[in-house]
Amino acid sequence: MPMDFATFLTQINDALNAENGPNLAYLLRPTSPHGKDLVKGFRSPTPATLAHFKGSIMSPWDEIAIQYVLICTHIARLRPGEAFKEQSQLVSLFFRYFIENRGWTLPALFSILRDLRDLAHDADWHAKVHNEPSECMVDAARTVAKAFSNCMTDRTSPPDESRKWGVYYVVGLAMKSYFKVRRISLTKNIIKVLENNADIPALELYPRSHQVTYRYYIGMLSFLNEEYAKAEQELTLAFYHCHIGAHENQARILAYLMPLRILRGHLPSDELMHRFPVLADIFAPFIAAIRKGDIAAFDRALELREARLIELNLLLTLEKARELCVRGLFRRVWVSSAKGTRIPLSMFHCALRISGIKDVEVEEAECLVANMIYKGYMRGYISHEKQMVVLASTNAFPRLADRMAPFALM
Repeated sequence: MPMDFATFLTQINDALNAENGPNLAYLLRPTSPHGKDLVKGFRSPTPATLAHFKGSIMSPWDEIAIQYVLICTHIARLRPGEAFKEQSQLVSLFFRYFIENRGWTLPALFSILRDLRDLAHDADWHAKVHNEPSECMVDAARTVAKAFSNCMTDRTSPPDESRKWGVYYVVGLAMKSYFKVRRISLTKNIIKVLENNADIPALELYPRSHQVTYRYYIGMLSFLNEEYAKAEQELTLAFYHCHIGAHENQARILAYLMPLRILRGHLPSDELMHRFPVLADIFAPFIAAIRKGDIAAFDRALELREARLIELNLLLTLEKARELCVRGLFRRVWVSSAKGTRIPLSMFHCALRISGIKDVEVEEAECLVANMIYKGYMRGYISHEKQMVVLASTNAFPRLADRMAPFALM
């Protein structure tokens, strides 16, 4: 049976009296079935035509209910910009109630902030298509940041009913918004507040989905700052705590965890590549080149995927993985010389030329060998006078995964 506005108001009032957060979230969701019913019931609702409903239930919920109808109307008529403005007003009204109540209101907060972000995305896209300026996502990020403050400042609720249990969900939403509008530096303020506040519960006590999102973005920030050890740690925790059915989220995490693991010498298995064909399309040629020591193939893969790697901020990281390819080539030289301990430098020079680097000089080959030794890819030394590479009699090419602090020499 279609829902009329009086019933809608009654159900909101019932949810408030029962402190039923999930039901309140459902009632405020524009995609819920009753949204269309209300739009049809009013035909052409405006703030003026709905004004007489003010006072029907306690403030600010009378105004929130009116805002909801306006939002659903704009969405039905494909006006995302106007819908976003009305949703922003709904969120502001909700904040007035939220800061005076306990954590039972968090499901509704999460829902309306998620809708705000989605409408901001739609509004910015609609404006871009029509060559119009729009910064709705920037505005949405500011609003989400206010929600973060409203969660953090709960000092009166009992610990198990505190608004602070919404902190990490809101932080994840804020970070996602900042990344979307390329205002990544703004995340530092939020992180600093979290790190300097001992009153919030430990991250491990929050829902797993909140943990995964937060760790993913901390890992991403570390990755972009070239703090690779921390990035690997956070992204690994995010991946192993990610729900097994969240395939797209797993792929998003692996897109940055995989190159870090490659740098560590842990090449992904064929089974993992098969599970994530999108990632296989990006990384498989590099992995094959590293296994074969085929520098030319590695360079071709870099050239063919350059635009995509730049878009993903992965180009620099994979360029660093080229050293693993050089190491693989030099190991083949060692194997072909019956794993001898004294190998002429000319053999490494020749191997580089055969691998496709035609214009390499002997001096450059010597420099590459020295670099391999310095970074722990090979064990030995170079006799410059005799143009000879003297390798260790045991473990001349240590396993990549056994190198100490591999990121330190990147």
